[in-house]
Amino acid sequence: MNELLSKNIDELGEILVKMGEKPFVAKQLKAWLDKGALFGEMTNLSKSLRQKLSDNYTEGYAKVVEKLTSTDGTIKYLMSMHGGGLIECVVMTYEHGSTLCVSTQIGCRMGCTFCASGSEGLIRNLSTAEMMSQFIEVNKHDRISNVVLMGSGEPLDNYDNTVAFIRALNTEQDIGMRHISLSTCGIVQGILKLARENMQVTLCLSLHSALDNKRKQIMPTANAYSVKEIIDAAKIYFKNTGRRIIIEYTLISGFNDSGSDIDALVSVTKALSCHINVIPLNQVSGDLTEPSQKQAYAFAAQLTSRGRSATVRRSLGSDIEGACGQLKFKREGQ
Repeated sequence: MNELLSKNIDELGEILVKMGEKPFVAKQLKAWLDKGALFGEMTNLSKSLRQKLSDNYTEGYAKVVEKLTSTDGTIKYLMSMHGGGLIECVVMTYEHGSTLCVSTQIGCRMGCTFCASGSEGLIRNLSTAEMMSQFIEVNKHDRISNVVLMGSGEPLDNYDNTVAFIRALNTEQDIGMRHISLSTCGIVQGILKLARENMQVTLCLSLHSALDNKRKQIMPTANAYSVKEIIDAAKIYFKNTGRRIIIEYTLISGFNDSGSDIDALVSVTKALSCHINVIPLNQVSGDLTEPSQKQAYAFAAQLTSRGRSATVRRSLGSDIEGACGQLKFKREGQ
């Protein structure tokens, strides 16, 4: 059975005209779909139309399979996608509002050793509608003001659907471009293409080491793109958008936390308008060691003492495996 969430106004209009309706009804239907309403709840549509829609289509929403709440208030949803498969998304609450962390793929092909999302490889890309269904479902319960594309998957590896989702968030859900962040492990061609989209989203670079030989040990994509190539692409992104780059640096005790690591990070960011988020490793395997909070804050302090903007990112939802690097796509206990 076809779903309607992925349809634009024109496509909905064509469907409705075939059902004997006027084209303007498409706008009403689209407004209901954007709110996550079921056909039976679309009260400004005739009963006969609602029955026709129900007989021939589904809305196309994700379904919540499991909901877990952290002691810090973070909420993790396990959702069943309309196209099949499970994903996780996370809601984090701050003083300035609620932020939704969206998944763009089921699984991930990037293979970063510190991230659970890619432990079983890429299953498939999510459609634009499947990304939007995460937002719609959560927004019904907790008004979302910010969206980060930092869930499972590499957004730039699902480029067209990701960009369409961002535009739809902006135009259909009234989320400002500056309230949307996209995290990438450094797909250079994707960054350069995104820089030409005229979208002022915040670009977050998962760098994790400024030394190519170390990046290659924990991030297979480092074999394709050097740190210099990634930073050069980020400079172009900043030039085109005026948006400061966020450098994401997962701190791994005894691996990327030495003086030479700091020297390299200071050097590669010296000509880049950026802020460095120091992210203490959230344990996903026994091969990497978490730093202490003291180590993380000392690392950030050394960066700031050398003129870099840097803070330690607060870990949220780690007790429900909802923190950075911990998202998977299985029901808890499986």
